[in-house]
Amino acid sequence: MVLYTSPFPNSFLSVLHSFSWGLIFPCYWLADRLVASFVPTTYEKRQRADDPCYFHALCIIITTPIYLALLVASLPFALIGFLLWSPLQSARRPYIYSRLEDKSHANGATLLTEWKAAGNGKSFCFGSANVCLLPDSLARFNNVFNTQARAKEIGRRIRNGASRPQIKIYIDSPTNTSISAASFSSLVSPQGGDNTNRTVNAGIKRTTSMEYKGDNSGSNNSEDSREDKGGAGEPNEGEENTCIVPINGEDNGHMSDTETDAVNGQAHASGPAEPSLEGDVEISKTPNHKQKEGDSGSLDSYSASRESLVKVRVGDGTVDQSTVNNKLLYKASIMKKTSVRKKKHTDETFDHEISAFFPANLDFLCLQEVFDKRAAEKLKEQLHHYFEYIVYDVGVYSCHGCCSFKFVNSGLLFASRYPVMDAAYHCYPNGRGTDSLASKGALFLKVQVGSTPQDQRIVGYISCTHLQAIAGDTTVRCEQLDMLQDWLSEFRKSTSSSSTANPEELVAFDVICGDLNFDNCSSEDKLEQQHSLFTHYKDPCRIGPGEDKAWAIGTLLDPEGLYDEEVCTPDNLQKVLESEEGRKGYLVYPTSKNHSSSQKGRKASLKGNGRRIDYMLYTEEGLYLEWKVEVEEFSFITQLAGLTDHLPVAMRLTVSTGEDDP
Repeated sequence: MVLYTSPFPNSFLSVLHSFSWGLIFPCYWLADRLVASFVPTTYEKRQRADDPCYFHALCIIITTPIYLALLVASLPFALIGFLLWSPLQSARRPYIYSRLEDKSHANGATLLTEWKAAGNGKSFCFGSANVCLLPDSLARFNNVFNTQARAKEIGRRIRNGASRPQIKIYIDSPTNTSISAASFSSLVSPQGGDNTNRTVNAGIKRTTSMEYKGDNSGSNNSEDSREDKGGAGEPNEGEENTCIVPINGEDNGHMSDTETDAVNGQAHASGPAEPSLEGDVEISKTPNHKQKEGDSGSLDSYSASRESLVKVRVGDGTVDQSTVNNKLLYKASIMKKTSVRKKKHTDETFDHEISAFFPANLDFLCLQEVFDKRAAEKLKEQLHHYFEYIVYDVGVYSCHGCCSFKFVNSGLLFASRYPVMDAAYHCYPNGRGTDSLASKGALFLKVQVGSTPQDQRIVGYISCTHLQAIAGDTTVRCEQLDMLQDWLSEFRKSTSSSSTANPEELVAFDVICGDLNFDNCSSEDKLEQQHSLFTHYKDPCRIGPGEDKAWAIGTLLDPEGLYDEEVCTPDNLQKVLESEEGRKGYLVYPTSKNHSSSQKGRKASLKGNGRRIDYMLYTEEGLYLEWKVEVEEFSFITQLAGLTDHLPVAMRLTVSTGEDDP
């Protein structure tokens, strides 16, 4: 299948489209600014209340007549442009495929080595987020604003979170079951050292990820360090750029001199927060909420056991000056092995956490609501610093391809570190209300993640979708889930080049990501909860229809609280969501007949831990029979705090080949 690298088949149509859009854009921009001036966010309202000299009303009085006059003057040109633009959409391609040709721009990306399906297997990390990048006037109805600046900042945060090295700490201590998660901030230099990877036998596994926030760092995965890794034990092929450090509980968490050498010169205590849109903002360190058994905590928590705390400092040795100039910032978080969590369901086999950062070594990213085309370009430019392959501007416009007129695209965007082999898009024809104005649909992708020694391709399938949003449209969403399954089945058949007798391709995974706009606890969403999709695909957060696992939390934030000081930074939002009371104050909960409409300060017992409408699903059906797919970790991410009204989610899958498995 040919991947479309431009929206139109020839340059003439592209020029004509640019000309027509140039006639439309002034009218579009003026209308957007005019509406936006009358829809303030809570952040702007607080600014006006705090600043007596904030003459916003005077600005509106002055600018409104100007906007109206210019808008009326631009209408004739916009009409001409629309008459040219609309018929051109019949020739428009359903997506644009962008590949980073100049690898030097991928500053933070770790070099990928081709997987040969040998050893213990490989892990793949998937992320999904609804980023609410609508035109500014429409985004304000979700209490977010400045779409263009947010798009750039969202891309920067994602790539910085994903490009940090991953450190796994194995803690052997019988006394550290009092906390379920701990986090600490650290400054780390990217010097690899000879002991950056080692294999350790331990009783309790904790995963520590350290975030790199430099823009000019080269690859952390040098040839020398890769050669040294082979002599220190063979790690899982999927654990790229991973440092494994043992911690023995018998010596109260202190590492031996040999173990300290593995991290000496790499870490230093620090606590800077994720920079805001206007610059770096430092988060003050405050003790975390009072811990309860099984709750998540931080290193600031007084209840954290001594054995579970890890402290590392930069040595007095020579530090590369270029490293200092780069001002690299890292973030680390420790995830507790769920087998020691004292919960009702003790058969969990993977790690889970609320993380302030996107997972290290993120391989695939699915975004929703990237509706604004200018914002999509800014977001793509930032993501290309880490992801080599991006599919964006997905969807159809005008009356082409769907039943009703479409003013905006589907809002879907896909980014990958692995090459995309095939892609297909389908528009849901049954959209209703305001959703029918967007070409919401499903994007299907086939990626190549490796090859076998017999030159068989190893591939994976990823589907990204966004369902009907209007509450009460249960039947519409169920129909869309039916179409999603049918289209995915057709896509797999049409792109498969294998036969049962002589397979040319081995399928490693099949994952569905997206905003499905229903949760697993609301009584109004019972039909969706019982859909056949969940018999074929597994939801790591779900026990069954109407019941989520105890650690799963909602992904829909209360828009009114987005700019509260308690949750406006990734670290603060992480701490708030780790407590039940915090979740009640800042998450939207499943609808119920027995609770009041007020979100803030609600004390009543509510079902679940919030509305979880963003999903990561995987299946074991249709994969290579000799391989096994398991969830390694699942994360709810707060790194986009203040930038969107959804919590991103991430899932790491491990594909076990069965060779050399213990």
